[in-house]
Amino acid sequence: MRGGPALSIVSNSADAPDSHLRVVSEAPAAASGIRLSGVSKTYRTREGDVPSLRPLDFQINDGEFFVVVGPSGCGKSTLLKMISGLLPPSTGEIFVDGEKVTEPHGNAGIVFQHALLLPWRTVLGNVMLPIEMKKLPRAEYLPRAKKLLEMVGLGGFENKLPWQLSGGMQQRASICRALVHDPKIMMMDEPFGALDAMTRERMNVELRRIQRATGKTILLITHSIPEAVFLADRVLVMTERPGSIAAIYDVPLGADRTLDMMAGPVFAELVARIRKHFSTQSALD
Repeated sequence: MRGGPALSIVSNSADAPDSHLRVVSEAPAAASGIRLSGVSKTYRTREGDVPSLRPLDFQINDGEFFVVVGPSGCGKSTLLKMISGLLPPSTGEIFVDGEKVTEPHGNAGIVFQHALLLPWRTVLGNVMLPIEMKKLPRAEYLPRAKKLLEMVGLGGFENKLPWQLSGGMQQRASICRALVHDPKIMMMDEPFGALDAMTRERMNVELRRIQRATGKTILLITHSIPEAVFLADRVLVMTERPGSIAAIYDVPLGADRTLDMMAGPVFAELVARIRKHFSTQSALD
């Protein structure tokens, strides 16, 4: 893990994690990375206020792979939208590299559950779309787009149309699109939820490799506890709606991850510990 000691906030329950999965010291506040202070969200409707998120306080360190896991409707996607500047918080403040977030900012690339590639544009054309929208110099970013496609195994597919790619290949292209303008942060909302189980596992391995190769800060949202543990440097566990922090766990699996680790005792124990935060196992994968 990068960026200093882990933050582990443990709920006041009988199911507190074992000592080797718990760090009680809090990472010091820093200008770099993402910091949330008292951030909450309440939606106003005709029927009255609907609380989505209770006040949240935590930090995501620069270059960290940070995963948020929780049940449906607990505010995970709302959290991502607020950090990206697409949605204002009801209370509190969000800072990215020391700058308060008040509007959508150029420091983030976003990957959604579905690739959302434009069907009439080639793979390279889809990847270059943010460059056109931001009116950045094409000649400067075209080599970067091609290099990213090579990095994710799509070299030679630049001129293919999205329908000519598998679901996993389409999502790789969407990751390239999120990275092409060189944002510091990549935000991912259930990016592999629509893929079959085997492709999803391969994409998890690929994403860890991409994160190591690029050094990007990644914030990923998922329902899947095993996926969260496999990918993350730290896992934030959310409660049922209105969402709050149940715990934040350091993941002691090292930087190089293989699927074989999922059969190991450390992986299995941490998955079991996180699962205990939820009342029924059916709430999550």
